[in-house]
Amino acid sequence: MLLYIHGFNSSPQSDKAVQTAQYIKQHYPQVAFHQPQLPSSPHAAMTLLCELTEQAKAQGQALRFIGSSLGGYFATYLAETYGGKAVLVNPAVKPFELFEQFIGPQYNPYTNEHYQVLPQHRDDVAQFDTQVVRYPDRFLVLLQTGDEVLDYRQALHKYHSCELHLEPGGDHSFVGYEQLLDKICRFIQL
Repeated sequence: MLLYIHGFNSSPQSDKAVQTAQYIKQHYPQVAFHQPQLPSSPHAAMTLLCELTEQAKAQGQALRFIGSSLGGYFATYLAETYGGKAVLVNPAVKPFELFEQFIGPQYNPYTNEHYQVLPQHRDDVAQFDTQVVRYPDRFLVLLQTGDEVLDYRQALHKYHSCELHLEPGGDHSFVGYEQLLDKICRFIQL
């Protein structure tokens, strides 16, 4: 199974998600590829991701994750907890520390959903914090120094013992992501 996990206020219709889906369909059509629209509630999102992961594991499928931003934070928890390989794209390291600026009304332009970020969501996200990466060989971390949303140095520090791909410039969307899809698939062993 390959599970693509989008970030905050994103969806399977984001550029990276669409590029990944097209690449997998073209080059690895035999792979069970999942790209769910995550609920806006962090607890509900992780419940869904854990259910998909547990089902795949019970069926004996190899576990593979690609997570972008908040999705990278979730993918870290899943790979550390259940095993498998994960590629993290400009991952959030401590998203619960950023929640104050998002509390209140939110709008997801991909889904046209209006919803509320509540103070309890910060605590829900913090429950999935992996303070230390115990299995660094499970991770490939893609970072661009021009990320305007997250400080890439936090990810450099947390994932220092993992395989890192660091590019100068770029932005939070990870400019040129599609050019790394072959490398990503080789790492997760498709």
